[in-house]
Amino acid sequence: MVMSKSSIGIIGTGSYLPEKILSNSDLEKMVDTSDEWITKRTGISNRRILDDDMPAYKMGIAAANNALENAGVKAEEIDAIILTTNSPDYLTPSSACLIQGEIGAVNAIAFDMNAACTGFIYALEIAQSFISTGKYKKVMVISCEGMSRAIDWTDRNTCVLFGDAAGAVILSEVEEGYGILSTCLGSVGEKGKCITLPCSFSSEEDKAIRNGGEKYLWMDGTEVFKFAVGAMADASKKAIDEIGITFDDIHMVFPHQANTRIIDGAAKRMKIPEEKVYSNIAETGNISSASIPLGLDLSNKRGILKKGDNLVLVGFGGGLTWGASVIKWCL
Repeated sequence: MVMSKSSIGIIGTGSYLPEKILSNSDLEKMVDTSDEWITKRTGISNRRILDDDMPAYKMGIAAANNALENAGVKAEEIDAIILTTNSPDYLTPSSACLIQGEIGAVNAIAFDMNAACTGFIYALEIAQSFISTGKYKKVMVISCEGMSRAIDWTDRNTCVLFGDAAGAVILSEVEEGYGILSTCLGSVGEKGKCITLPCSFSSEEDKAIRNGGEKYLWMDGTEVFKFAVGAMADASKKAIDEIGITFDDIHMVFPHQANTRIIDGAAKRMKIPEEKVYSNIAETGNISSASIPLGLDLSNKRGILKKGDNLVLVGFGGGLTWGASVIKWCL
């Protein structure tokens, strides 16, 4: 039997934040910047940073175990693990497989996917589709990002932005009318070079913009800003229009935590009041695809979310990619 898509939702959340805090004051000693400059342009005060001897996938293990506990689910009950990341420890083995082995999810298929900062929204759509077939019952989505290891710490335009964290959710069949109500995804590949993070190849262009070809993240901040504000607002509207509701029916928006100016600009275009827009960027920085699941877990654990709340999850990222989901919270 193929289930209705609207009956698939999140039944548990988890997350992990490294203990080490890198403040704006710390960055003032490392690069030509200031707390005032960073705060005014990004809204970030602190970011969490992995210890040098800790692989990033270990954060995913902690988030996964936390989500299993929250959902009351055993690892052997998980049928699939989808992990999103820009910053894997290895291209192979995948982080998903390493986590699958560590947590004892012996019955799960496991794979990594990359849609940059939009990865969590893309993975929700994949998980929902898996469960809709009837073949998979419980799917875990983990977003695990060690972005501090992809940053040039001498580049003040990027090093002030990023931090490390992991978030996880477990999806399953839920009460009819709850769960994921709609999802809209998109890609704008012709603008993909606005954000680049080389792997096994660097073009002459890559080398030129990085002063020699170091394999660090680079982005055109002006172009990304212009894309992000419009993409997040438009994606959110498409997702709510698909199910015939309005922004007045939304209780909370969980945007990708890239930059407060981007978040504020998108919220203004959506005419969403500030109190309905979740933000923790001041204390975490930009943690790429982990930002939305981390926000969901923190809000879930703190009792901010109530059963029946309509949520918009919306992001944008490298590729360029964008996506939004509307969820009726069922926990």
